[in-house]
Amino acid sequence: MRRIAIAPRADWKQQAESLGFRFHTIDGAPYWDESAYYAFRLRQVEDDIEQPSQQIHDMAMALVDEVVGSEELLAKLHVPPLYWDWIASSWRNGDPHLYGRIDLAYDGRGPAKLYELNYDTPTSLYESAYFQWLWLEQQLASGALPAGSDQYNGIQEVLCETFATLALQQRIGARVHFAAVRESEEDQATVLYMRDCAHQAGIDTALVAVEDIGISADGWFTDADDNVIQTLFKLYPLEFMMEEEFGPSLVANTMQLLEPPWKAILSNKGVLPLLWERHRGHPNLLEARFETVQGEVPPPGFVRKPLFSREGANIDIVTGDGARISTPGPYADGPGIIQAYHPLPCFDGNYPLVGSWIVADRACGVGVREDATLVTQDTSRFVPHAIVEDPDGRAAAGVIEA
Repeated sequence: MRRIAIAPRADWKQQAESLGFRFHTIDGAPYWDESAYYAFRLRQVEDDIEQPSQQIHDMAMALVDEVVGSEELLAKLHVPPLYWDWIASSWRNGDPHLYGRIDLAYDGRGPAKLYELNYDTPTSLYESAYFQWLWLEQQLASGALPAGSDQYNGIQEVLCETFATLALQQRIGARVHFAAVRESEEDQATVLYMRDCAHQAGIDTALVAVEDIGISADGWFTDADDNVIQTLFKLYPLEFMMEEEFGPSLVANTMQLLEPPWKAILSNKGVLPLLWERHRGHPNLLEARFETVQGEVPPPGFVRKPLFSREGANIDIVTGDGARISTPGPYADGPGIIQAYHPLPCFDGNYPLVGSWIVADRACGVGVREDATLVTQDTSRFVPHAIVEDPDGRAAAGVIEA
């Protein structure tokens, strides 16, 4: 794994704007950064990322089957009891799911280590599935990338195939609504991309802002025009939905959700200690446990994460030498887990996190986010990647090794 400097495309910003990728810059700082790319060898992708991702996913799915049958484990994950039967029925009925992202620390040498699962509302999808593929094709055509370079990226193909299969098997409604918070530019762009994938599969769709979803007198969820929502793809956390006014109405199952209710298990960081307990010593897992006291300060060499935090919020790291690193956020008062500290690799002051995408139970691509700090947050840069073989092993100009 190498970080290689490369000249950005002269018109990439114009392309991004024309394609709806308007959050390429956040607060004046680059979010999309193509001044460099991460180069992997094919063996690294196949053996160190794709295969372990598939194995982690399979272990996680087996864990769901165990958790939905255990009130003790559901309580341990702080799932509200009102929703236990709803979640369990969703799993046992085989409610379909679309996608998830596995976040990995990987330096190109040792085994990739699981940081967490993002299986309910994973973002950076459009950048991973489409815009970095466009970058690859254009940089290959210009000669900026070595001839024969490739990318680990079948995300869009598998998404479209999955939508088509669900529609053909009539496992989703005749019309699918796509929803995100109205003012979130990134979430809205992700939803529009998912909607486009559904369109490519021939599915009838509609858009609705999360704030405009209502409920009729007889219990049907509706959009802003009072149309009944049969199937809802929502880029909005399940735990938020459970806490809100219409949350109790979800258990009537008048509306199908994508992602389904059982994803509430895998979007919870409590799965990290549960996976460790069941697969102790697995090379791709980090030691983890539930905190003994809420708000516990982790011992040296460990990290505290809230069960429901997102985008690197409220992470508390204590390094091996006792230095403490904390991030702000809205999840400070919730329960958490303690996980072994395994720092991201450093490439000349940049700390990359590999997001490995799972679509319909299949590992199918990655996106790399990097930050100037050890914690990947919502403003961390997205840097494209390529599969580049270097048979003679010589480092090219601009190459930075971890």
